[in-house]
Amino acid sequence: MSGAPTREVARRVFASEFNDATYTFKESDEERAPVYALLPTGERANRVFFVGTLTETEDVGSDSEYWQGRVVDPSGTFFMYAGQYQPDAASHLREAEPPEYVAVVGKPRTYETDEGEVNVSIRPESITTVDAATRDRWVVETATRTLERLGAFEEDGEYARMAREHYGDEGEYDVERYRRAALSALEDLEDEDGNESVEPEASV
Repeated sequence: MSGAPTREVARRVFASEFNDATYTFKESDEERAPVYALLPTGERANRVFFVGTLTETEDVGSDSEYWQGRVVDPSGTFFMYAGQYQPDAASHLREAEPPEYVAVVGKPRTYETDEGEVNVSIRPESITTVDAATRDRWVVETATRTLERLGAFEEDGEYARMAREHYGDEGEYDVERYRRAALSALEDLEDEDGNESVEPEASV
C-alpha cells in the first residue's frame, strides 16, 4: 500500500462562504493527515479553487519576502499569502500588475488574532492569469456547486451536522445567505454580459 497522500479535490467556493469557514479538522491522527476546512454549506475542503480579480499585492514579510494578494469575486475578498515555500505563487504576486483576472488553487489556512477572532486565508499552490470568460464560467460553476451543497445540506449528512454544530447559533443556522450570494453572483454576471448562456467550466 502506497504511503503517498492522494490529491484532494479542489472545491469551488465563493469568498463569502470561504471566509466563514473558520473551523478546521483532521479525520485521522496521522501526522501527515490532511487538514480540512469545514464549509458552512456542509462540505469539507482540503483545497479550494477560485477565480476573481487580483486587486492588490504587497510584500508583508519582515526578514524575507512574504507576499499578500487580494482577489475579489462577486461575493467578497479572498486573502492569500505566499513565501519561500510557495515560490511560483510568490513570483506571480511579485510580478503581477493588478488588476487582472487570476485562477488560484490552494489550501485553506486559519489563524487566530490577538482579539480571539479566527481569520481564513489561502496558501496558494498555483496562480494563473486568465481571461474574463474563464472568470464567468467559474462564477456559473461555483454557483451551481454551492446550490448543490445546499440541497445536500437538507439531507443532514455528516458534514452538514458538523456545520450546524460549529457555526450554528443556539440551534439556528442560516445557510440561505450562501444561496442568496450564489444567485446574486449569477445576476451580476447577466447584468455585466447580457449573456445568460454561459457554460459551466469542466472540473479541475
